[in-house]
Amino acid sequence: MKEISTPKAPAAIGPYSQAIEANGFVYVSGQIPLDPQTGELVEDTIETQTRRVLDNLKAIVEAAGTSLAKVVKVEVFLSDINDFAIVNSIYAEYFTNDPKPARQAVEVANLPKFVKVEISCIACKN
Repeated sequence: MKEISTPKAPAAIGPYSQAIEANGFVYVSGQIPLDPQTGELVEDTIETQTRRVLDNLKAIVEAAGTSLAKVVKVEVFLSDINDFAIVNSIYAEYFTNDPKPARQAVEVANLPKFVKVEISCIACKN
């Protein structure tokens, strides 16, 4: 196993890694909308938070030597499932290659720092 870390995404806020590379895959921890430069939450709109989360994911997979085009699985956690359509439209801007990754999206009771969205993914290295 190899730890993946980049200053282009927020540092972990607990005892975990930004990502781990193992057996040809990169397992990216759930990202919340933290600005990597300040460590602070971004503006409280679902649009801004979703873009920040996806930018953080992109930075981590790129630091691992892969890309969003090689993502095979995505997990989306929403504090309000009514935000799904907005998140889905922004998500489509980031995942433009075919085939699209497998994905699940669920509403949860709460998320770290009371954010609106958290997303994790698994990317292929080859």
